[in-house]
Amino acid sequence: MEFSHKSVLLNECIEALDIKPNGIYVDGTAGGAGHSSEIAKRLKDGILYALDRDPDAVKVATERLSKLPAKVIQTNFKDMKEVLQAEGVEKVDGILLDLGVSSYQLDTAERGFSYHKDAPLDMRMSKSGISAKEIVNNFTEKELSDIFYRFGEEKFSPRIASKIVAARKEKEIETTLELADIISSAVPAKAKRDGHPARKCFQALRIAVNGELDALAEALDKCFDMLAKDGVLAIITFHSLEDRMVKLKYKEFCTGCTCPPDFPVCVCGKTPAGRLFTKKPIEASQKELDENPRSRSAKLRVIIKNQ
Repeated sequence: MEFSHKSVLLNECIEALDIKPNGIYVDGTAGGAGHSSEIAKRLKDGILYALDRDPDAVKVATERLSKLPAKVIQTNFKDMKEVLQAEGVEKVDGILLDLGVSSYQLDTAERGFSYHKDAPLDMRMSKSGISAKEIVNNFTEKELSDIFYRFGEEKFSPRIASKIVAARKEKEIETTLELADIISSAVPAKAKRDGHPARKCFQALRIAVNGELDALAEALDKCFDMLAKDGVLAIITFHSLEDRMVKLKYKEFCTGCTCPPDFPVCVCGKTPAGRLFTKKPIEASQKELDENPRSRSAKLRVIIKNQ
């Protein structure tokens, strides 16, 4: 299957990054190289480092960026700082993170991300480490319930976890549709009107399998630290957990004086480390929504480093 992926908020990202022809840029989630290609096309003496943990994405990005000023590296974006320092890079002019699962990963059944297609339960972006199948069949009922509630905000998580544990006593749960059917059987009919009953649990499993929130938490400080003066950090999120993390961290970066309000003068000497590109997140236009329904939950937040 061809690695196809419609780059979400592409024009908005390019505008926000304000690419300098001689700059150093990083796409921490290269995927099908859609964003990467547009960044690299605008470089002359500069360079783009395109990173991805998925070996399929790395192979495709390497091909698509071969004639552009770019270098593709297989790594998790949380390790960006160490990887780039090994390349002799200490500061960069812009970083883009397009979080979540790619269209290719969703549409390639054997990767096990989709609840619409029958395939082995997998969900590993890097094709290594613990799989969704291992979690579903080996974690305790409480651990499963916690994953579904924390990462999927699934209010029926205890019922779903109980059903899974009961089902796996009869037979190991091996495929995506097996799991989706079990989840569906645990969700009340009324709740199914809000979308596919397995959506939140599959999201939660994917996040758990790939350690996505931990990676983002680790990466935020590292990414901002790597920016040169007036460097740009642009992050696209697709669900509230990620967006909340990014929003709060940006707020921290933009906070100046932290002295108590009753102090007559500032004694902490703290000034804002960054400034927001826009106060509210940038969302897809109606035109993009019509062309790419998967952009409906996308939010782009951008911060610029002051010094």
